[in-house]
Amino acid sequence: MLNEIQQDANERMNKTIASLENAFSKIRAGRAHPSLLEQIQVDYYGSMVPISQVANINAEDSRTLKVSPWEKDMVAVVEKAIMMSDLGLNPQTVGQVMRIPLPPLTEERRRELVRVVKDEAEQAKLLFAIFDVMLTLILKSC
Repeated sequence: MLNEIQQDANERMNKTIASLENAFSKIRAGRAHPSLLEQIQVDYYGSMVPISQVANINAEDSRTLKVSPWEKDMVAVVEKAIMMSDLGLNPQTVGQVMRIPLPPLTEERRRELVRVVKDEAEQAKLLFAIFDVMLTLILKSC
């Protein structure tokens, strides 16, 4: 029984770490990475799907992402979805290829990123503390 409880606690803690890593990967820190666009949803013939299911996303260089929709009709839809996202990115479309330049980080943006990272880390620490207390209480009650 104790092994099952510890195993469950370990699984929950691993999920917390995975969630934290996922949150960190979505933070735009000045370097172009395809995962920046993962959370963007695109209207694909009436269904909302992730942008990665309708286009190729590549890092052209350290400051530019390249998005190539697989269908000509999707270029405008993908461009609109990127502009409407909360990332503040403005794609430049040339034919069927979109290039998304990432602006350099300002001092204000760097401070905001530090605050966001600290908040995410604090939430993960809080979850670990809760799991630790629960596990300690369960172990003491046995």
